Amino acid sequence: MPSFAYTAREAGSGREVRSTVEASSEQAAIAALLNRNLLVLSIQERVGKKGKTRGGRVRLADLVVFTRQLATMVDAGISIVQSLQALEEQSPNKAMRDVIHDICVRVESGENFSEALHKHPKTFNKLYTSMVSAGERGGLLAEILARLATYVENTARLRKKIKTAMMYPTMVCVTAFGITIFLLVRVIPVFKDVYQGFGARLPAPTQLLIDVSDSARHYFFLYLVLFVGLTFSWFYFIKTRVGRDFWDRQRIRLPIFGPIAHKICLARFTRTLASLIRSGVPILEVLQIVSQTVGNTIMEKAIKAAATDIEHGQGISAAIGKHEIFPSMVVRMMNAGEQTGNIDTMLERVSNFLDEEVENTLSGLMSLIEPLLIVFLGIVIGGMVVCMYLPIFNLGNIVSGH
Repeated sequence: MPSFAYTAREAGSGREVRSTVEASSEQAAIAALLNRNLLVLSIQERVGKKGKTRGGRVRLADLVVFTRQLATMVDAGISIVQSLQALEEQSPNKAMRDVIHDICVRVESGENFSEALHKHPKTFNKLYTSMVSAGERGGLLAEILARLATYVENTARLRKKIKTAMMYPTMVCVTAFGITIFLLVRVIPVFKDVYQGFGARLPAPTQLLIDVSDSARHYFFLYLVLFVGLTFSWFYFIKTRVGRDFWDRQRIRLPIFGPIAHKICLARFTRTLASLIRSGVPILEVLQIVSQTVGNTIMEKAIKAAATDIEHGQGISAAIGKHEIFPSMVVRMMNAGEQTGNIDTMLERVSNFLDEEVENTLSGLMSLIEPLLIVFLGIVIGGMVVCMYLPIFNLGNIVSGH
C-alpha cells in the first residue's frame, strides 16, 4: 500500500503535525486524515524501494526498555498512540525509532496494535505479537505488556550471563592462538638457523616443532584459506535443515556444555508456555508458537508431535511425557499443574528453577575455567619453549659433534 508524507494542523489545538499515512490513494489518505480531525496542509506520496521492509532488527536491550516503558505508560492510562510518540522521541537507537514511528503511524491509521507489530517480524517475534493480540482481545493489554516485559528482561539477563561466561575463555583461546602462530612463524626460525650451524642431530620434539614451523611459514595462506573455508562450510551446513538437526541433537549431548544448552531450551519452553497460557491463547496455537521459539529442532519436533496428540484428546503432560527430551521433573510438574488447574504457575516455577540451575552452573564453570585455561596456556606455550631449549641442555655434545 502506498505511503504518503503529510503536513497537517489539528482542528482543536492548531498544532502542526508532520508524519506519514498509508492509503490506497491520495484522496483516501486525505479522507483518513480528515476523519482524525487533521486539516491537510500538504501531502506527497513517498517512493520507497521495492522489496524493502521498513524498520529492522534492533538490540534486545532496546526491546526490553521499549516493552517495560510501554507497559508502564499503558497501565497509567496513556493511550497507545501517545505512548508510542513519547517512546519514539526518547529512543536513542535510530532503528528502534523508525520501527516505533511506523507502528505509531499504522495505529493512527486504524490498524490494531498487534497487526502493526506483526509488520516488523525482525523486531517482534511470533510470541510477542501473539501475546499482544491476546491482550487486545481480552482487554488486558497493560497486564500482558507487563508480562512480556518481564519475559524479555529474563531472556536478556540470561543471554548476557552466557555471553559474559564465554567472553573470558574466548579471549584467552584467541590470544593463545595468536602467540602460537607468532612463535611458529617468527621465533622458531631463528632457533632453527642457530641449530643448523652446529650440524648435529636435534632431539625429536625440537625437530618436529621446526618441521611444523616450516610448514606454517610456507603454506600459511593455504592453511588460512582452508580454515576460513571449513568455518564457512560448517556455518552453512548448520543452516540447512539436516545440519541444524544434527547440531541440535549433538550439542545437548556435549560434556559440560550439553546440559547447559538443554536447560536453556527447557527454560525457554516452560516460560513461553506459561506466558501464553496465562494470556489466554488457545493451547494448540500456544504449542505452535512455542515450537518456533525453543531454539532446538529436536524439541521443536517433539512439541509438534505432542500438539497432534493433544488435538486427539490427550493431556498436555501425557503428550509431552512421551518424548525423552523433556525430563521427568518437567512432566510431573506439568501433570500437577493440570490436576490443580494452575499449570501456568507450575511452568513458571519450573522455568525459574531451570534459570537458577543455569546461572549456578555457569558460575561454577567460570571458577573452573580460569585455572584450566592457565594450565592450557602453560602446556601449549611452555611446551613450545621447552622443545626449542632441549638442544641447549645437550649443548656440549652438539658442539663436540657427538
